[in-house]
Amino acid sequence: SGQKVCYGDLKHSCYKLAYFQDLSRRVGFQEARQACEIDGGALLSLESEAEQQLIENMLQNLTKSGSGISDGDFWIGLWRSSDGLATSSPCPDLYQWADGSISPFRNWYTDEPSCGSEACVVMYHQPTANPGLGGPYLYQWNDDRCNMKH
Repeated sequence: SGQKVCYGDLKHSCYKLAYFQDLSRRVGFQEARQACEIDGGALLSLESEAEQQLIENMLQNLTKSGSGISDGDFWIGLWRSSDGLATSSPCPDLYQWADGSISPFRNWYTDEPSCGSEACVVMYHQPTANPGLGGPYLYQWNDDRCNMKH
């Protein structure tokens, strides 16, 4: 089973983090979205730098808990639907929050989003990876293929 941690703040009653070291338990974007909805929630929509920092702190605490957490990105609720491809808008402007919120906050890693066939977004969590052009692969966002398992 995954480690699940629930925290709340004034604006959100609960944040739930699920991390599976067992690669066979990780799921694609739509499966993650459905799992959240079954629990009465939604994939994470980040509305501000302060909320981003709150989530980073939660992930750091999860790492410190001695669970042996390792590399493994986390799905967030940002994605690009294929209907947006017919517009003349720049690709980064086509990403939307799955829960319908309209926050313009973004925390893309350097040179992301790369677009193309990558339409669903993860928050990087790769503490053992060598840093890239944008620094460590920790907490910034990357568009990925929706069928990837995270």
